[in-house]
Amino acid sequence: MKVAEFNEKKIFSEASGSCAVVDDNIKLNLNEYGIYEEIVSLAEDDELDPVVEYVSPYLNEQIDESEISKKLYENIQGIQYDERIGYFKSLYAGHVTEGEYRENASSGGMGTWILKELFEKDLIDGVIHVKENQDNSSPIMFQYDISRSIDEIKTGSKTRYYPVELSKVLKIVREVPGRYAIIGIPSFIMAVRLLAEKDGIIKDRIKFTVGLICGHQKSSKFAEALAWQVGIKPGNLKQINFRKKLLDKPASNYGVEITGTIDGEEVTIVKPTKELLGQDWGQGYFKTKASDFTDDVMNETADIALGDAWLPEYTKDSKGNNVIVVRNPVIDDLIKEGIKSERLNLDVVDKETIFRSQAAHYRHTHDELAYRLYKKDNANQWRPKKRIEASNDIPLLRRKVQDLREEISTKSHIVYKQAVELDDLDYFKTEMGKLSKKYNQLYILLAVKKMGISGVTKAIIRKVLRKISR
Repeated sequence: MKVAEFNEKKIFSEASGSCAVVDDNIKLNLNEYGIYEEIVSLAEDDELDPVVEYVSPYLNEQIDESEISKKLYENIQGIQYDERIGYFKSLYAGHVTEGEYRENASSGGMGTWILKELFEKDLIDGVIHVKENQDNSSPIMFQYDISRSIDEIKTGSKTRYYPVELSKVLKIVREVPGRYAIIGIPSFIMAVRLLAEKDGIIKDRIKFTVGLICGHQKSSKFAEALAWQVGIKPGNLKQINFRKKLLDKPASNYGVEITGTIDGEEVTIVKPTKELLGQDWGQGYFKTKASDFTDDVMNETADIALGDAWLPEYTKDSKGNNVIVVRNPVIDDLIKEGIKSERLNLDVVDKETIFRSQAAHYRHTHDELAYRLYKKDNANQWRPKKRIEASNDIPLLRRKVQDLREEISTKSHIVYKQAVELDDLDYFKTEMGKLSKKYNQLYILLAVKKMGISGVTKAIIRKVLRKISR
């Protein structure tokens, strides 16, 4: 692949860092919009290492997630398959009861607990996961790092809605012998799987993969914009907890805890996410372009996939719960032992329960990807090869939702940059607030359509009766 072609297509890359691992001419930097971008130190007509194209989930047209997961899991005894969630050996919903894993996690604590178990049972020597950047001189708040003790593993327990990349830690894995587990979003786990296909050292040393069920990636400006809304201006943000549990609220109504300086004084502020512009996940503020071009909802190539149990029977518990898709038999045994010893409080659930927990995510990421692909094809623009066929065959209002989501996502990056240059947060809130209002109005139309004439009539009657009874 020539550099010019790579540069044209890299906007669709999650910039996981896998390309930089196989070609030293590629480096990753945060661009002006706070998104990792691959920078190539070669002329446009030069050729990149041919492996670059293979190890990128977005550039690879030879093998997809279905084929990789089939290689990994098809022959495991007792394995089952569902088109929506991939291979699975066991399915659960619940949380960790041991220690403070749940309290210190964004939801049920299962991610850190699994990594801790693998380490304690001497199945791994290190964990590759996202932690706070300890370099105070760096503007980057979070990065992938390697933990080699239980205490270090615990420091990576929180969800980070922040851009990260793998190239530095994967180069360490190449250089330092050991057995590693890695945790990541679908495209990152797939990138590691593709890299392992071409790199025997990576294949041998990465023993376990823990996958996160993730709606989309954010730019670094997402954290900055949240902080600015509570009075902490760009450049003054010190720490952020994107998923602060509010113990008097359902798990889905979490807050954000932000530490930074206001007028020279350090403060910590907690705000419910509903009070902050940009926290509606469906609207996609500060979303990377590549996030709209994945079709892997359930992290199909990971040994275990973990998500939030967004179900009424679980969200009422403010402490949080996970849904869990287990594929690896070793991890399956660890979980069964955890249940037996009462260190885990997990319900055995069916595939419909797992799907329901991510139904809205599946509709956007899988079902309505067809329309996003259609739009690219209709405009004669390149886009990644996916398992979904391009199609315009979705309802009109759902097409309008997709159009508006794309507009909100695209403009959030541009308008926020302008707001920072103007030193005017109100500019960002006003301009983006107009689009958010349109989005909310569109969802009112969808609700009305779903209710039908009879349902709307009944709703009006109920509203009138409530007014009369006051």
